Amino acid sequence: MKPMKIKNFHGSENSKNFQELSKKGLEKPKVFQKKILYIEDNEDTADAVKAILTHAGFEADISLSGKGGIKKAEKMFDLILIDIMLPDMSGWDVFTKLNKKTKAKFAFLSAIPVSNERMKVLKKAGISDYITKPFEKDDLINRIKKILK
Repeated sequence: MKPMKIKNFHGSENSKNFQELSKKGLEKPKVFQKKILYIEDNEDTADAVKAILTHAGFEADISLSGKGGIKKAEKMFDLILIDIMLPDMSGWDVFTKLNKKTKAKFAFLSAIPVSNERMKVLKKAGISDYITKPFEKDDLINRIKKILK
């Protein structure tokens, strides 16, 4: 049997091809979402950020500790958001342990403000952004989208 060539499933010209594939038991390909891990010890904050990210179309997961976040980061994530002050280890320690192990991008999400000079040092180390809490929902989403471009 000759294989079908389908560039994508969007548009009316490909709907017939999709119907043929569906009859053969093949599923329509899923839209690939960017996966984000948020490492935050405050459960309410973690849940709120996860809800914001999910509503914006990201696949979000949370960890309530640095060590738990390191373990979860073994999965493939596009971005890892890290709180600076975690109970079991600092956010910086989490970053340094993960930086060489994953291809994910990193950003800090913290209530502690950062100076421009310190941000330059963080960027050189591999931190894409430093988002200060509290933040506006739209600002958070826009900054994450910019990181993931």
